[in-house]
Amino acid sequence: MSRVYNFSAGPAMLPETVMRRAAEEMLDWHGTGMSVMEMSHRGKAYVSIAEKAEADLRELLQIPSNYHVLFLQGGATGQFAAVPMNLLRGGQRADYVYTGSWSKKAIAEAKKYADVHVAASGEPDLMHVPAPSEWQLSDDAAYVHYTPNETISGVEFHWIPEVGDKPLVADMSSTLLSRPIDVSRYGLIYAGAQKNIGPAGVTLVIVRDDLIGEALPQTPNVWDYKQQADADSMLNTPATYPLYVAGLVFEWLKGLGGLEAMAEINERKARKLYDAIDASAFYSNPVDPQCRSWMNVPFVLADSSLDATFLEEAEAAGLTTLKGHRSVGGMRASIYNAMPEEGVDRLVEFMADFEKRYG
Repeated sequence: MSRVYNFSAGPAMLPETVMRRAAEEMLDWHGTGMSVMEMSHRGKAYVSIAEKAEADLRELLQIPSNYHVLFLQGGATGQFAAVPMNLLRGGQRADYVYTGSWSKKAIAEAKKYADVHVAASGEPDLMHVPAPSEWQLSDDAAYVHYTPNETISGVEFHWIPEVGDKPLVADMSSTLLSRPIDVSRYGLIYAGAQKNIGPAGVTLVIVRDDLIGEALPQTPNVWDYKQQADADSMLNTPATYPLYVAGLVFEWLKGLGGLEAMAEINERKARKLYDAIDASAFYSNPVDPQCRSWMNVPFVLADSSLDATFLEEAEAAGLTTLKGHRSVGGMRASIYNAMPEEGVDRLVEFMADFEKRYG
């Protein structure tokens, strides 16, 4: 078996040690004679898995006790609707920050339920985040929503917005668990699992207690935060196996030294790749250097006619899924937690060799 370095934006690489452990436990989890996939989600064995996953996540993120942790389904896209359904709480307006494709999708979905006000925008180029001085927050907004990292364009906030007494809501699908964060600065954080957390199928929601309990009447039960909190995220059958694997990832992160250690690795990986791009006249990155993502690094070749050749040769070298999103073109290297530093080193070496041969 030959493993490749998979630079996909998601579903993304998982730590090899996690997958090997999952493989070992596939047919018989801890002497139960069952796979986790076969367990009742209400049985003692599975409940212990879910409880440990939540405890480890709380420890990693230092989640305050006045926050609920929900393990839901539907991805971040489902939360685009669930957030206004739960957080309007009798209000009508919500403030959103527009910085790229995913915040645009969140805005479009929220407009079905709320009077959406775009409080700040990264237009016209969407290659930077708007400065705090440019934000125009509404007095009557029920919450303020932003996307800390835009996976397609590689634009990232490296600061937490100050929004007064309004609950701050963040789609952290591509950054959660990549570094420490101050959860207490947020009213709600949500994230699809398939970047840094685990396999696709689980959606994490971390929500402050006082923000649940007043969902819109038309809110489906499975997206009513209060009902899910009261049922320990088991109002319906949860994504049992993806949550089990996510729990193994949480253990892996703790074994590395937690999110502080992970942040050092991630910052170093990103710096190596950006340094290689910036030192070259053959490659370039279009994002404002102050807003470059640690997780998603887009780059273009000076001669776009070489794109197909680059991708073909990279794949032959074991460097896969580097094609940029269809809306922006070029290349994109997603270097989430599970991407080992050697993978970035290999990519940098390949880029230098490719430039030497074609530049």
